[in-house]
Amino acid sequence: MAMTLRLNDELERALALLAEADGVSKHEAVVRAIADAAARRVRDDRVRDLSAEGRARYASLLDRLAQ
Repeated sequence: MAMTLRLNDELERALALLAEADGVSKHEAVVRAIADAAARRVRDDRVRDLSAEGRARYASLLDRLAQ
């Protein structure tokens, strides 16, 4: 799917620097940034879920340790 990405001057410079640092095109830098952000979001959500499960599962032990 084709898409137009409009960036202000500051973001355009940041994208150019990112692409240059990684040795890729600006298009590839955008694709990688999207993939990285999505992976972080999924990972953060999973960690949050596991943390809630652990707190619920070990609530009584955590209460005893807190005393």
